[in-house]
Amino acid sequence: MAHFDLARARKKALREGATIVFVDESGFYLVPGLVRTYAPCGQTPILRCWQTHDHLSMMSGITPAGQLYTRVREQALTSTGAVAFLKHLRQVLRKVLVIWDRSPIHRGEVRQFLTNGGARNVHLEALPPYAPDLNPHEGVWQHLKHVELRNLCCADLAHLRQELHFAAMRLRSKPHCVRAFFA
Repeated sequence: MAHFDLARARKKALREGATIVFVDESGFYLVPGLVRTYAPCGQTPILRCWQTHDHLSMMSGITPAGQLYTRVREQALTSTGAVAFLKHLRQVLRKVLVIWDRSPIHRGEVRQFLTNGGARNVHLEALPPYAPDLNPHEGVWQHLKHVELRNLCCADLAHLRQELHFAAMRLRSKPHCVRAFFA
């Protein structure tokens, strides 16, 4: 697709009775995301954490109505994980119009899934590669990493998974916040 048009995508979703879902993926590492604190001047807080590259991979989708759907894995996301997430969306929302970037994991098994009957309930649109700012999902990642999980040191992946789960639950309880990412 040469040009992405959100108005056209909305009309298509309305015509087909589908829900628009913006989908993206990101990694959450054990190394904390550092942000400003309100510590007294001259008393820099010290965060003690393990220096490791262990991480959780999260794929999630948001709707203009403010709904958030997530799936977390300890392995790097592949096209198999993308298909699992699409199946999850199909179970929850019945018919969906997925808008996502042109990541390599959105090919391969995803095409096979669509040709094997997935295309009846799942339609895909790709964001243009030159405009990542069109994806409202960047606001979700910024909020989770720099607001909900700011300065958080986790002992292991199980602890990080639990904190990420709670952070996503808090964001789900604020649909007005998710809707603001579309502005």
